[in-house]
Amino acid sequence: MHIPPHDNRNKPIVDVDDATVPLNYFNIVKLTEGQSFDYRVSGYETCIVPATGTVTVEVAGETYRDIGLRTEDVFEGDPEGVYVPTDTAARITCRSSAAEVFVAGAKFDKTLKPFEVRAKDLDKVQYGSDDTKTHRRIAHVLGAQYHDRVGRLLVSELFTVGEGGWSGFPSHKHDTDRLPEETRHDETYNFRFKPNYGSGVQLLQRVDNEPGDAYHVMDGSTICIDKGYHPSCVLPGYQMYYFTILGGLSQRSLKQYFQPTHEAQLRTIPGIMDMVAKFK
Repeated sequence: MHIPPHDNRNKPIVDVDDATVPLNYFNIVKLTEGQSFDYRVSGYETCIVPATGTVTVEVAGETYRDIGLRTEDVFEGDPEGVYVPTDTAARITCRSSAAEVFVAGAKFDKTLKPFEVRAKDLDKVQYGSDDTKTHRRIAHVLGAQYHDRVGRLLVSELFTVGEGGWSGFPSHKHDTDRLPEETRHDETYNFRFKPNYGSGVQLLQRVDNEPGDAYHVMDGSTICIDKGYHPSCVLPGYQMYYFTILGGLSQRSLKQYFQPTHEAQLRTIPGIMDMVAKFK
């Protein structure tokens, strides 16, 4: 499902028990200097990640100051974040002239402890190549190193490297719990482009070798993926970024099932298995 760019007025874009991706939660909060936003999500753990701007986060008696390093756009540098436990009140206060803040969530019924993620703590991976049109880099905000401190939520930022190219290829899915081959993880993206008038395509092929759907994504588009194989691409001459939320049904570690038609290309893309191993 494609949710076009719009002013959500600090209300969830993907709310609790969403019809398409019930395991996910997503809000974009926009604040000006000194403004605060309070929230509490029952049944979902969340992660606060400034797209731009700097914020202070207060949660469960802890205060995490000056979270966020970017001023212009998401292409400017590395993300930072704060993990907010399930059913726990949090306050976000803007400390810069303005801030745009992603709030990512996954359904989880236990309450853990909050923590901050600074740029130095990110789990990064870069894979693919210009020749294979698959060159991209990933910054895991809630990556493998936090596996024992988070319930079901995975949060990452993904960038195409250079201008043009494909992401999420070879095509894969993760819509069915059938270990060890695959896990059920709902997934939500928010896209950004540089320049911001760029755009791309999100494909969704529900059955191997049968026609699927294609969504024209623009700066600010949100895509919700419940099932099917889902690669994406960006127009030549533009860079593409997407904020990624994964929520697991039965476990946090993601097990992708690669589309049989294209699985052989796993052996043609440099470093792709290192990427797969990081989604834990």
